[in-house]
Amino acid sequence: CGVGFTQSGSLTVHRRNHTGEKPYKCDVCGIGFTRNDKLKIHRQKHTVETAYKCDICCKGFARTDNLQIHRRTHT
Repeated sequence: CGVGFTQSGSLTVHRRNHTGEKPYKCDVCGIGFTRNDKLKIHRQKHTVETAYKCDICCKGFARTDNLQIHRRTHT
């Protein structure tokens, strides 16, 4: 693509945008990420208190309005 980098690590991470490689996998849900810092941010969603659970798929939400929006995906 023509983008230049001064550090080889930056080029390695950038190449993943083109190859689709996602070596950092969430051990809870299996979603993959190109960068470890993005995985760490994602993992926080699994540790947030989820008081409201979907009665169809058991996905948890911290707020009732988000649960209501989610329920529409099942109809």
